Amino acid sequence: MPGGRVEAGETDQQAVVRELAEETGLIVVPGPLVGRVVRGPYVIADYRCEAVGGELRAGDDASDARWVDAAALARLPLVEGLLDALSEWDALPR
Repeated sequence: MPGGRVEAGETDQQAVVRELAEETGLIVVPGPLVGRVVRGPYVIADYRCEAVGGELRAGDDASDARWVDAAALARLPLVEGLLDALSEWDALPR
């Protein structure tokens, strides 16, 4: 799952666009906030996005990038609680 920090002077939406371009090669239009969780000192905000350009590829911190449906996502090694949160927020892939 792509993610990253909001840099000084950036809005959440600007960080989403930048991080997704860096980590996936996709150009996105950020949509509404789907949920927020606190993990230790970090506040993690997840936004629904629409891919409008670019080409899906793995960034330098990932070995793979791919589109998956909900069944394939459930088989991936994910951070504890991620699948539950995405399900609660109705943000699982269809």
